[in-house]
Amino acid sequence: MKPKTITEKTNLHPRNLHRLGYNFEQLIAIYPELQKFVGNNIHNPEDSVQTIDFSNPKAVKALNKALLMADYDIQNWDIPENYLCPPIPGRVDYIHYIADLLASTNNGIIPEGENVQVLDIGIGANCIYPILGNSVYGWSFVGTEIDEKAIQNCKKIIEDNPKLMDAISLQLQIESRFIFKNIITPEDKFALTICNPPFHNSKEEATKAAIRKVNNLENTRTKDPVLNFGGQNAELWCDGGEFGFVTQMIFESAKYPMQILWFTTLVSKKENLSSFYKTLNKVNVAEVKTIDMAQGQKTSRILAWTFLTEAQKKAWKF
Repeated sequence: MKPKTITEKTNLHPRNLHRLGYNFEQLIAIYPELQKFVGNNIHNPEDSVQTIDFSNPKAVKALNKALLMADYDIQNWDIPENYLCPPIPGRVDYIHYIADLLASTNNGIIPEGENVQVLDIGIGANCIYPILGNSVYGWSFVGTEIDEKAIQNCKKIIEDNPKLMDAISLQLQIESRFIFKNIITPEDKFALTICNPPFHNSKEEATKAAIRKVNNLENTRTKDPVLNFGGQNAELWCDGGEFGFVTQMIFESAKYPMQILWFTTLVSKKENLSSFYKTLNKVNVAEVKTIDMAQGQKTSRILAWTFLTEAQKKAWKF
């Protein structure tokens, strides 16, 4: 048998705890349920490095539970069946990169603590960005969602982990065609908005993408995929897909220019960027940044923009 080798995941952010992979022995000790999903790589049996079957949604959820317990002090976390089960290394990368974004106008110092208010557009049922951002940097979050069931599950996660009670608040978006309207009040100020938008235009498009993803993971061919990371309608697709959603977000952001330090969103499809830049130019933003970020087998990026001048950014009070 080959010796166990650990390859550092250098594409992850330097502060990401998961750059050296997963210590399954430690994770199983913390969450014994994970044991039944862990084994050698079925595609490379001679490799003694242990792993899970990432095409199995139950295995992915068990790994998430163990990671949240081991590294983020979350003792009780669950999601309803078929809801999006996010890969934690990629999600926490977003948090680390936007922390660097805040530091860029704060004398190189990452602002921490509850005075850093973050608005999460589309919190999902998993509550993952607020959990990670609060655990790593102590930030406070408002999470919005159009799905009542997802909101209720986030509420349960918060209640089951008392340290989150004062750190995360939830708002149901009652008009699904809007993003910031009904959410941001005249008194609100947020250091950041974050978003993992629905990428696809339709259920059919999302299903085709899922088939490709599962086939890549399993090295097989299937026409009836089990979504390893799950996902409901609002989480995976909407009319207009990523292009329509982010374009709407940019136009709406112009109505709150002084209340947000940085608007940000993930952008999965690189070909959409040039159009987004044109739209940002139309609404007269002061600065745009694009941050490349690897997420598992794909490359994503964070699109960030602000309406504030350099002086206004530096004067922002956390």
